[in-house]
Amino acid sequence: MNLKTGFFDRRSKISIPHDDSTASDQLAREILLNIPSVSRRPIVFVCIGTDRSTGDSLGPLVGSLLEEKRLQSFYVYGTLDEPIHAVNLADKLREINRIHVNPYIIGIDACLGRIKNVGVIQVGNGPVKPGAGVNKELPDVGDIHITGIVNVSGFMEFFVLQNTRLNLVMRMAKTIASGIFEASLQYPGQNWTELDWVEDEKTN
Repeated sequence: MNLKTGFFDRRSKISIPHDDSTASDQLAREILLNIPSVSRRPIVFVCIGTDRSTGDSLGPLVGSLLEEKRLQSFYVYGTLDEPIHAVNLADKLREINRIHVNPYIIGIDACLGRIKNVGVIQVGNGPVKPGAGVNKELPDVGDIHITGIVNVSGFMEFFVLQNTRLNLVMRMAKTIASGIFEASLQYPGQNWTELDWVEDEKTN
């Protein structure tokens, strides 16, 4: 779980409402804009969380949905069957770096935020910081990250996560998984640039 929502980069933060009709398309575009378009680096998604907490199950739900899609271009770690959480995170990251040479990692995690932003999916450069909201020292994860705001922060965060609606988390997970799947179909053939993004924005 990541409670921090700060991003440090060329486009500091991209926010996408999960129920927007174009949400998965927007997410796919942002992924393609950020990952290496022509590279030998394997693209690895690390989905963080646990199904023992409804709010914190976003990551492993995304991982399981992606596992069903059998992606050809990307690698996925962290599912409901084999979750990546506070206890095993460091070991799993070492394992991923043994299996893949210089992987480009996208961290996926749930987070809490302002009430008006609940249901928003955010994409940002830099790592996700698991455990920040519960004062745990865990490794940062990712060259970029995708986070989903599943509930409101500010008071008794652990219990807030426990009492988050599964319906919302599931809908957000499906949107994120669909966006990643769309990106996988276009990678590496689709080469997005900042100019492409600007021109696309002008036509919408």
